[in-house]
Amino acid sequence: QVQLVESGGGLVQAGGSLRLSCAASGLTSSSYTMGWFRQAPGKEREFVQGISWNGDRTDSTRSVEGRFTISRDNAKNTLYLQMNSLKPEDTAVYYCAADRDTLRIGRSVYEYQYWGQGTQVTVSS
Repeated sequence: QVQLVESGGGLVQAGGSLRLSCAASGLTSSSYTMGWFRQAPGKEREFVQGISWNGDRTDSTRSVEGRFTISRDNAKNTLYLQMNSLKPEDTAVYYCAADRDTLRIGRSVYEYQYWGQGTQVTVSS
């Protein structure tokens, strides 16, 4: 049974930093594309950043480029999202997701088969 568990969310002032983690279990191998998505109240879930199975490629939505960094440690089965220079508009529930397709980094929620329960990130102004 695949399980993704996010942690590290919380309340932070604008300009601050947070580091999210996603612990994966039950995946048959580390050969999964991984992604971070977020969903703000009243909005659809959106792609934030993704990373290839071996970490050699990443993709990012433009609004977080230069502020957020995705990484993974396959030995620890853990995905990370380092978030710096946070803005109030970054407030959302953040989800990690896994995709069996290793050929590309998808940006659609429909491309990911496994999801975590989410962790709340709140940025105050």
